[in-house]
Amino acid sequence: MQLRRSFLQRAFGLGLGAAAVPRAVAAPSARASVSVVTPDLADLPFTLDGGVKVFHLIAEPVKQQIVPGRVLDLWGFNGSAPGPTIHANEGDRVRIVFANHLPEPTSIHWHGLELPIEMDGVPGIGQEPVKPGGRFIYEFSLHQNGTFFYHSHMAMQEMAGMLGGFLIYPRTPYTPAVDKDFLILLQEYAVLPNSTIPNTMNMEFNWLTFNGKSSPASTPLIVRQGERVRVRLVNLGMDHHPIHLHGFTFWVTGHEGARLPETQWTRGNTTLVGVAQARDFEFLADRTGDWMLHCHLPHHMMNQMSSSVGPMTRPSHGMSAGLSMEEAMGMPRGGSATAENKQPSLGRGMGVGATAETPQRNGPLSDQHAAEAMPGMHHGPMHAPPEAAPVPLYPQDAFMEGPMMAMDEAVAKPETLGLPPGWSGYMGGMMTLMRVLPPELYDKILERKARWQSQPAAPKEAK
Repeated sequence: MQLRRSFLQRAFGLGLGAAAVPRAVAAPSARASVSVVTPDLADLPFTLDGGVKVFHLIAEPVKQQIVPGRVLDLWGFNGSAPGPTIHANEGDRVRIVFANHLPEPTSIHWHGLELPIEMDGVPGIGQEPVKPGGRFIYEFSLHQNGTFFYHSHMAMQEMAGMLGGFLIYPRTPYTPAVDKDFLILLQEYAVLPNSTIPNTMNMEFNWLTFNGKSSPASTPLIVRQGERVRVRLVNLGMDHHPIHLHGFTFWVTGHEGARLPETQWTRGNTTLVGVAQARDFEFLADRTGDWMLHCHLPHHMMNQMSSSVGPMTRPSHGMSAGLSMEEAMGMPRGGSATAENKQPSLGRGMGVGATAETPQRNGPLSDQHAAEAMPGMHHGPMHAPPEAAPVPLYPQDAFMEGPMMAMDEAVAKPETLGLPPGWSGYMGGMMTLMRVLPPELYDKILERKARWQSQPAAPKEAK
């Protein structure tokens, strides 16, 4: 008992006296597990058939708005990519009636679940692929608990968006108990500026998403000061993602599909979520603030990968972006090979002409043109100061992020209430906010959220 008490003191700051932490988090609780929230995504409903939970899952093409004004053609489930989250309990028997509305065969793999081979979802081995217009019934009992997920078992379909969360709540609630529990699914897409269709064969990505949204469109996570919080992360893509939380040191308490024994919890503020992995971390939200939660790979904190954003701001010197394969390999087709502007192309371009020639807003535009190109956004100063022009490497972030890129109004919702003007200009890519709020602001946001959700047919304002 003393050993456990000592561990909890280290893990969550539990002091020896009742006054050491807020009363709401002073000791582990045996209360039932709180429901996991998947921001920006729905939960998959179910019916009961003789004690069996019955879910209906549909694979289909979807149009997913990842940021205001940017809609991608993806493949997902039940109208979204990622698809809706499945919630179940340890000991349940579940039946998933799966229908394939895609134009090609597919199947569903239940990642991390221990199942009979015929339910594992591997086409050609455990089952026949589900043909277009066909359906397949998956049915199995759940004896595990933790953070799982489902996805197509056709590799390129995975890269088109076919992922969803599968959460199994434990018979005996985890301790210490948490007050908030969130699920975030990580995905990435390579889409040319003049297209809506991802290149699933690409190795370089310019749209990085949390739950199908790219920041600043990702809905912030809202918690009340003093609450204990769990965040569950699932990654399905081509890149590993070091996910970093500002302002707090957390404990990693779970891996894909399993709660870790307390003696194996690790301390940190960044956790690497590898491809096809899940990570759970927990912390005590004892200090207010709007804390960033993001992938720490620099290119993943923005949606402007160099090989897909169009011409460089100053193309007369240095490397070009996204040119043909020959030029990317340093074989120029005109001019001197030793000229300053004939160096190898940056990265692995996603096209020949489109990536190099399509104008994008990574350089100075007139205020009038900027307003026409991106209505509803805040546009600040866009002209380089003359003293900056000769400085090597300039511009970097100056014309790619910052106040001229803010879209506060376009992404406004109850969860963004109280953020400083221009906040969205410094958010991009695989990023969101963990908002630890004082009780007054927390309650106000919940009230506005309730009103916002009760009027689905009316314009949803968060002002």
